[in-house]
Amino acid sequence: MSYFSKVVRFSAVAAVMLMTGCATTNESAGVHDPLEGYNRAMYKFNDAVDTAVLKPVAKGYDAVVPDPISQGVSNFFSNLNDITVIINDLLQGKFEQAGRDTHRFVVNTTVGVGGIFDVASLTGLNKNNEDFGQTLGVWGAEPGAYVVLPFFGPRNVRDSFGLIGDILTDPVTYVEHDETRWALTGTRVIDTRANLLKAEKVLDEAALDEYSYVRDAYMQRRQSLVYDGNPPEDDDFDVFED
Repeated sequence: MSYFSKVVRFSAVAAVMLMTGCATTNESAGVHDPLEGYNRAMYKFNDAVDTAVLKPVAKGYDAVVPDPISQGVSNFFSNLNDITVIINDLLQGKFEQAGRDTHRFVVNTTVGVGGIFDVASLTGLNKNNEDFGQTLGVWGAEPGAYVVLPFFGPRNVRDSFGLIGDILTDPVTYVEHDETRWALTGTRVIDTRANLLKAEKVLDEAALDEYSYVRDAYMQRRQSLVYDGNPPEDDDFDVFED
């Protein structure tokens, strides 16, 4: 997989994480953002790239591709991602969850025809969200400063290092045929961006300062994911603390 294809792919993934957290966040003045000047400039750059390239293509895709096919494409890539989820389950010591997620992957890969149909969710084997950034957090690594990476989008220092593990456990990385790898990567990026077309309205309606809103949403959601939705209430622990 080329560098640019990896970058674009994780830009879309970061956007998914961002949008699913935006609806419940409140802006926090205490966020650790020592690189704010750079981050704001990079945020504008990424937004310009999205506006000029990804968003128009995603709108065309959404208009042309029937919903059942689009859903099948999303399911297929979600099924591939379950490999990363299972590995991180094991690294975090979540062995029972790893067993369920493995069962989910086997069911969807076989009965679900390569993951095109999410049969497992119908049986109660719902999708879990685990990645190497979360694993580093479980192991005790602090999130570090907030940073906006070119094309990758919102991150913190810990999650930036976690990207290495995410890439190495992505099956698409190991597709040797260049054209096929590019086709898979491009389809995933476009499908993911198309799924965000409705969700992005949250920013238009709720954010006075879009950059701060996105930043706080990202940091809060990542903290919640590391602690499986139950972050500590200890006054000494603050993901936004300098």
